[in-house]
Amino acid sequence: MLKIFRTVCLLTAVALCYTLNSAVAQEFQKWEPTISGFEKADKQHPITRGKYIVFTGSSSIVGWKSLNADFPDKKILNRAFGGSQTFELVHFANRIIRPYKPKQVVIYSGDNDIAAGQTPEEVLSDFKVLFSKIKQSNRRAVVTFISIKPSPSRKQFMPAIVKTNKLISDFLAEKNKTSFVDIYNPMLTPDGKPRPELFKSDSLHMVQAGYDLWRGILKPYLK
Repeated sequence: MLKIFRTVCLLTAVALCYTLNSAVAQEFQKWEPTISGFEKADKQHPITRGKYIVFTGSSSIVGWKSLNADFPDKKILNRAFGGSQTFELVHFANRIIRPYKPKQVVIYSGDNDIAAGQTPEEVLSDFKVLFSKIKQSNRRAVVTFISIKPSPSRKQFMPAIVKTNKLISDFLAEKNKTSFVDIYNPMLTPDGKPRPELFKSDSLHMVQAGYDLWRGILKPYLK
């Protein structure tokens, strides 16, 4: 009887692992058209390795349509994909970061992670893996993290966002060739609420005024 019970438990565990692996594979697969699009663009317009600053992360970077115009003296590649979480950046890092051997990687991530239910500690853990992956392929690259913004539609997550920003800031402070860019506090009103004029009607994504603010804050950090 005990042997049968152990067999059932083992089979259940195997089935559960298979289900989880399938779900994760499906999650990654949904980004394949975007990632393949980046690779197709690289073949049409080859990139010189070691010359670029790579921006990556979620929709806040995807939506930065004026990114290249905002920093005309920099060579910038936008390799963000909207809706992504940090673990997905880790998964695709070998395709969206490593090939360029960038001199700097600017990351905006963690926003969707928190909204999906991850804890600040889990976001930090995923970010550490991403950081290691970047440094393993190019130890001289500067890693810059743009803090998670305070979106009105996600105000219930603000305590978790503040904690996540603090954890990542503290982690980067102990590493060489890193920078943490605080855009969280400048996006608040004097009484500590998100500034509504910086956001679209969905209270999540930014209007140009938001990106203008980011541009001024981020500029001194770019190589």
